[in-house]
Amino acid sequence: MPHPETTPKSAAETIPSVEELEALERRLVFRRFTYDDAWALGSLLVELARERQVPVAIDIHRAGQQLFHAALPGSTPDNDAWIIRKRRVVERYGASSYLVGARFRAKGTTFEASSRLDPDAYAAHGGAFPITVEDVGVVGTVTVSGLPQLQDHRLVAEALERFLGR
Repeated sequence: MPHPETTPKSAAETIPSVEELEALERRLVFRRFTYDDAWALGSLLVELARERQVPVAIDIHRAGQQLFHAALPGSTPDNDAWIIRKRRVVERYGASSYLVGARFRAKGTTFEASSRLDPDAYAAHGGAFPITVEDVGVVGTVTVSGLPQLQDHRLVAEALERFLGR
């Protein structure tokens, strides 16, 4: 049986283009990112996940330090492994894990086939976003795992848009 991270919810789900994904990331930029911001963003993600009763794990890292982690009912240790692999993609490429995967797919290949990175250490599946601070760059990551990859991606994007007031 396919893992939820790799299974699309439905064929009707609209797949965003690389250009749409890049535009979203250009919009989702912080003025600053503090410990309190990590707590507030993580708490917002927990609230959204609880409202929807989805079995996710949530993680926020900055400069190599875990600032927030939550595992909701139904999530498993496997979700933490996915978080680590997706976070590594963001740290390496400076873009969301879903966007990185989409860029490979747009070239007619896959991340696994063409990145030359160990798939046990890196996963270009949706759900990890860069925490980008204006005039600084990427300082951390926010990651969700437990849903099909596009849903993970959209949950994080929605939380970032709400948090940033966009």
